[in-house]
Amino acid sequence: MKALIADDEPLLRFHLDKMLADVWPELEVVARCENGEQALAELENASIDIAFLDIQMPGKSGIEVAQIIAKSHQDSSTPAPLVIFITAFDHYAVSAFEANAIDYLLKPLQEDRLIEACNKAKSRLKVSDESPDLNAIVANLEKLSINTTPQFAKWLKGSKQDEIHLISVDDIAFLRAEDKYVTLVTADNREYVLRSTIKELATQLDQIVSGRSIAQP
Repeated sequence: MKALIADDEPLLRFHLDKMLADVWPELEVVARCENGEQALAELENASIDIAFLDIQMPGKSGIEVAQIIAKSHQDSSTPAPLVIFITAFDHYAVSAFEANAIDYLLKPLQEDRLIEACNKAKSRLKVSDESPDLNAIVANLEKLSINTTPQFAKWLKGSKQDEIHLISVDDIAFLRAEDKYVTLVTADNREYVLRSTIKELATQLDQIVSGRSIAQP
């Protein structure tokens, strides 16, 4: 079995790659992509059984990649690759996937949930004549993500030197707007650089956290 990983954060791609090697040694990760366009190019050039797609990526999102995959296999005798969505946000409803052996994993990834997702994929791949209706699943995801009550981020991605970190919003002491970026300071005085504006962060954080943490220089 062959897999593709698409995530815009190198550390997270590396982390998932290592976890898959541990929980599913027989699975070969043949492509590691940093955006949706790269993922689509790899899917055209290689036979991929499973695509692990980050929902929010620069350019084409994971949802858009899944839509294109579904459309390209609509009249094909070749089954579409299974799609397992990955995201740092929990406001995309997971119930749409429960009956379809296509899973949805939240960052930071938990090994037990990854094992569960891999087991679902193994079961589906054994039944080649029952490929999932990816069009319907993507439609459900879009419908649920649009119509659900707005939820907020529980984790923010920040950089420190050359490393990427996931910081719980509960650990934020305050956010400081700099010239072209935002500095996140934790309760224990650790600092991280965020590639977002204060305005963008205000929409990601709930009102309580926003009122407590957002500060101007």
